[in-house]
Amino acid sequence: MSQIAIGKAIPDFSLPATGDQTIRLSDFRGRNLVLYFYPKDSTPGCTREGQAFGDLHDSFHKYDTVILGVSRDSVKAHENFKARQGFPFDLLSDKEELLCRAFDVLKEKNMYGRKVMGIERSTFLVDAAGVLREEWRKVKVDGHAEAVLEAVKGLHARNDE
Repeated sequence: MSQIAIGKAIPDFSLPATGDQTIRLSDFRGRNLVLYFYPKDSTPGCTREGQAFGDLHDSFHKYDTVILGVSRDSVKAHENFKARQGFPFDLLSDKEELLCRAFDVLKEKNMYGRKVMGIERSTFLVDAAGVLREEWRKVKVDGHAEAVLEAVKGLHARNDE
């Protein structure tokens, strides 16, 4: 998969997801897509981020926008996380890091004095034609879902012109 860039079409991808399904980017043509990458299921920051997107799910849906969370956790871990938090959207398992590498979200982190590769919290807004329109990197959870929703509204307004 090639590197992803704003203003360019996202190559199709296929990953296992919650709900015993395989999700492809092409499944969402004609709808906007928010892909948010997060480090690990059931951790405090990732839980808060998922809850924030969940709280705004109906607003995103109103603007014909699908939300998908992505991490390297297994589908089983995702199922537990989604059920425990009541997320109204699916989570994709990128155990082989294909999508993480394409979106360049794997970064070296310092964990208890050891250097490890981990997901840098990042979000991407893909329009209905499959083109990347916005990206947020080094995301801070507070206020982030609201900022993404504002960008979706802006995208919707441009499409209505």
